[in-house]
Amino acid sequence: MGRLAAASLVGTAIEFFDFFVYGTAAALVLGPLFFPNFSPLAGTLAAFGTFAIGFLSRPLGSVLFGHIGDRYGRRPVLFASLLLTGCATVAVGCVPTYGTIGITAPLLLLVLRFLQGLGLGGEWGGAVLLTAEHAPENRRALWSSFPQIGPSIGFLLANGVMLALSAGLSDAEFRSWGWRVPFWAAGVLAAVGLLLRSSLAETPQFEKLSAAGQTAGAPLAEVARDHWRLVLLTAGALAVGYATFYTVSTWALAYGTERLGVSSTVMLTCVMAAVAIKGATTPFVAILADRWGRRPLCLAGCAASALWMFPMVALLYTARPFLMFLGFLGALLAFITMFAVVAAYLPELYEPRVRCTGAAVGYNLAGVLGGALTPIVATALSDGGSGPPWGVAAYLTVVALVSLGCFALLPETLPAKAKTEAERRAEPEPASAA
Repeated sequence: MGRLAAASLVGTAIEFFDFFVYGTAAALVLGPLFFPNFSPLAGTLAAFGTFAIGFLSRPLGSVLFGHIGDRYGRRPVLFASLLLTGCATVAVGCVPTYGTIGITAPLLLLVLRFLQGLGLGGEWGGAVLLTAEHAPENRRALWSSFPQIGPSIGFLLANGVMLALSAGLSDAEFRSWGWRVPFWAAGVLAAVGLLLRSSLAETPQFEKLSAAGQTAGAPLAEVARDHWRLVLLTAGALAVGYATFYTVSTWALAYGTERLGVSSTVMLTCVMAAVAIKGATTPFVAILADRWGRRPLCLAGCAASALWMFPMVALLYTARPFLMFLGFLGALLAFITMFAVVAAYLPELYEPRVRCTGAAVGYNLAGVLGGALTPIVATALSDGGSGPPWGVAAYLTVVALVSLGCFALLPETLPAKAKTEAERRAEPEPASAA
């Protein structure tokens, strides 16, 4: 389990490095380089628009790679998704700017960002099933949480490289070529990830399904027919996590540098410190989920998110590094209270024959609902006016309340509790007194 967890963690870290480095670049430099004829606000919105394309393609990636995972095994998904994302990310670093090739430049960005999202949409399902379907029942949430640490590591790597480059280079050098370096580094990281995954075994549950001839012929059709309500509920439930994370990691970065006048170095440092603590907290939250259940922690995380959005915006508006850090940290701790659990929770909600498709589609649809539009909506809501951007806080609070309602409608899946409930329902009704 240690080797499997390490391989899944490294793979998701690399894939999310690829995905996050684009978001950081979109917040810092892509607007003026690829949309120079726009106003600063419009250029930022356009850059975030190309950022959103990656989320829109993630559900398509979950359908494509989910079909492969449910038909041919979880293992092939791990290779194909990592290869696709790595190649697309390296290519982003090679795209000439608008000043060189005109409108072709932003169009190429759109295509490559689409391919990034396609690969990442497949990565999550393969990585979490690798651990969830190997793990013992009483430690499934713990082992499945390791792929959820990968995004934190990927974010820290992506932003650490950006921070070092922006601090060590002049502004002209950074805008000329420095921002491209992390994209080129993705090729080396992808090669390392593919090497680590080369010796992984297929999961026992898929091998049993395959041996019995019970693999799904059309996984998406089965999910759409038999589990559509579950997909919509999981997408709605997880939307707040995406909205919270990308508010902190993408919108706040742009807002702090452009509107509050805080240096990009300070903003990146505040966000990275909060993300580092979030990543370190992940396995400890998962241990609680193995003891108390998945659903209670998800409900607690949603409720905390709803309560913290206004304080977070107020702390951000102070432009004081330590207070901004506290605002980000509170939001991300609420986030991880849910997302440390979902790598075990979502697979347990679906039957094994369609698990790769169902869990991944629900997870990535949530990315569209909560992640794709949030930086754009938040940027629009925070434009103009004086004082803290309370519209952003109100928007995030509404998303959190919707997600709370969706989680309330989902069942518990902790094996011990689920079995106890099933056994209770199976007991015959006591005979009434004559």
